[in-house]
Amino acid sequence: SLAVLQALEDGLKKADADPSVKAVMICGENGKFSAGADIRGFSSPKRLGGALGPLVSLIESSEKPVVAAIEGVALGGGLEVALGCHYRVAHVKARMGLPEVTIGLLPGAEGTQRLPRLIGVPAALDMITTGKHIPATEALKLGLVDEIVEENTIEAAIRLANKV
Repeated sequence: SLAVLQALEDGLKKADADPSVKAVMICGENGKFSAGADIRGFSSPKRLGGALGPLVSLIESSEKPVVAAIEGVALGGGLEVALGCHYRVAHVKARMGLPEVTIGLLPGAEGTQRLPRLIGVPAALDMITTGKHIPATEALKLGLVDEIVEENTIEAAIRLANKV
């Protein structure tokens, strides 16, 4: 939603401007990272700052390490946000994917560029064209995530952020 995009943008800009902040961790709530865009928003007029692509680029260009703590699902735009992060920690039960192709859409926040760079063209093409969700264990093997954990994902992401 526009509110989530704006909150992420505001939070990242605030963290980047604060010299006491050494790293940023992005997580969802209620055990889910993000199931992606609210497709109802596709029919509303574009609003300034409401595009996901520029937000993902802002995350990626942060001078401070940005770590995604992925719980539950990171799908569509949610996975694209995670792809913009410098590091990704996933709970062992998490699933990731770009399912928008199943409703006739292509990933629109540069996921089609970032995913192949991260996991290679064959695996990325499979995910992009089929919309399949992959489990965290497969994501680790592909290099999509840096670490999987069985315990608290947020604490693990904070540990990784402190380490880097």
